[in-house]
Amino acid sequence: MGTSNQAMVTVETIVHSPVESVWKYWTEPKHITQWSKASDDWHTPFAENDLRAGGKFVSRMEAKDGSMGFDFGGVYDEVSLNESISYTLGDGRKVKITFIGQDNDTQIIESFEAEETNAIEMQQAGWQAILDNFKKYAETAKEE
Repeated sequence: MGTSNQAMVTVETIVHSPVESVWKYWTEPKHITQWSKASDDWHTPFAENDLRAGGKFVSRMEAKDGSMGFDFGGVYDEVSLNESISYTLGDGRKVKITFIGQDNDTQIIESFEAEETNAIEMQQAGWQAILDNFKKYAETAKEE
């Protein structure tokens, strides 16, 4: 459950793409399935996103060899177009993502409550790896 004594972890990057494109790549399921993975031996074969306060989202993350997988999902608390997204994960932890557009760059700052099973450094590395995959995708994707 989300409590105030859980450690907050922050990851961030600067994407060399305008905030409107970054927002689209971050939120549209056809794009989420292309970047949402921590390493090349994982993939996201399915994503669903109802991007509004009270809306639900889920991404199915699986090892490509089929050895394991899980659903990453929750409910949106607040959505501010091209600016920020806040949500509560299925286990009650809170996440906030801020998008700061400046010319043709977008800074993404993602903060989340750490879970208690894995080391904070491991969680931070995993979330950062996914964010780095997003950056790579957003900077090379062709507008659709």
